[in-house]
Amino acid sequence: MSYLFFKEINREEFDEFVKNHEYCNLLQSYNWAKVKNNWDHIYTGVYRDNELVATGLVLIKRLPLSFCMYYLPRGPIMDYKDNVLVQYYFDQLKKVAKKEHCIFIKFDPAIHVNDYDSKSYNTNRYEDTDTYLKIFKSCKAIHHGYTMSIADTVQPRFQSNVYSYENIEETLPKHTKRLIKDAERRNVQIIHGQGELLDEFSRLVELTESRKGIALRDKEYFKTLLENYPEGSVIFLATCNVYQLDKEAKEKKVQFEKEMAATPENAKKKLHRLEDQLQSVNKDIKEFKEIFSEFGQEDKDIAIAGILSIQYGNTCEMLYAGMDERFKKFMPQYKEYVENFKWAFDRRCLWSNMGGVEGSLDDGLTKFKDNFNPTINELIGEFDIPVYPFMYRLTQKAYEILKSKHK
Repeated sequence: MSYLFFKEINREEFDEFVKNHEYCNLLQSYNWAKVKNNWDHIYTGVYRDNELVATGLVLIKRLPLSFCMYYLPRGPIMDYKDNVLVQYYFDQLKKVAKKEHCIFIKFDPAIHVNDYDSKSYNTNRYEDTDTYLKIFKSCKAIHHGYTMSIADTVQPRFQSNVYSYENIEETLPKHTKRLIKDAERRNVQIIHGQGELLDEFSRLVELTESRKGIALRDKEYFKTLLENYPEGSVIFLATCNVYQLDKEAKEKKVQFEKEMAATPENAKKKLHRLEDQLQSVNKDIKEFKEIFSEFGQEDKDIAIAGILSIQYGNTCEMLYAGMDERFKKFMPQYKEYVENFKWAFDRRCLWSNMGGVEGSLDDGLTKFKDNFNPTINELIGEFDIPVYPFMYRLTQKAYEILKSKHK
């Protein structure tokens, strides 16, 4: 068998291979390089007897003094048990890297070492995990270990994933179904589209950033995603009409007041119930008034939560989400997430990935995502292949010092 390595594969052949591979991943798609436009890139591949058998989108980060690093997010894409192929690919990539003054090659393939529901955490590993580790070790790859924190790696090592069902709603926990009904009682509607929803989605993400004190992405980044995946990208928005809700609340207020006036003083139980209902509706009216001060008192829909997702091959990545916290009790995200799952599964996706979680499974993200009966995928983790070992040791030492200063 003859092998040939190339560092420029055409788009059609590259995407066709990745989309149809068992390790298909958006982060290894051809256009992901255009999204990560602050990195350089090469599209690598290996042909065996004229058949494409491996691809790798390599992102290149320029470093001081003309050095750089290579990074293959969730790649390369290949049969990782084929020792000869894996060895050949990385041997050839190292030759290219050396010429480019690349200090090291980082990769984090989407190999599952364990899968379980979030209530059944365990430290078991699939039997073939050691096989993968030995093959990568033979390529001089250094494994960063089974890290537990999202902050320890570039991509999360644990992810919360919902797999395809014919009727996703039937699989949901009872309390999630109840929360969706709460959203429906408040007349929360779900719409989806692309660029026409971008402004509102970006506004919701900004609100989330402010609330959590984190930096996500800006409107231009979201626009880049939509432009580079025109057939697979979607924005979901949960909307509600506060004007109509306010009108209904005021009608209820009048009704409760009339009932209270007509209720005898000795009917204390009924009076107490009506007082509670009146207090609740007055609270709603007060909140609606505050919302009108920002959005205006108009008969219109207001976007209160949003998700941006991308389908690639038979996968769906739910990349970014935002919500207006003032509408938290409307429970928009529960209805919205389910609509996203249905959209993905209607498009024949095998799964819809809600993103990373902490390995301890005790963080807020995990608890929220548990509402959808997800499977936790534990991935094999990060590897580094030093190209210039001395420089690599220096960069790792500097990185550790930098991390310790920011603790």
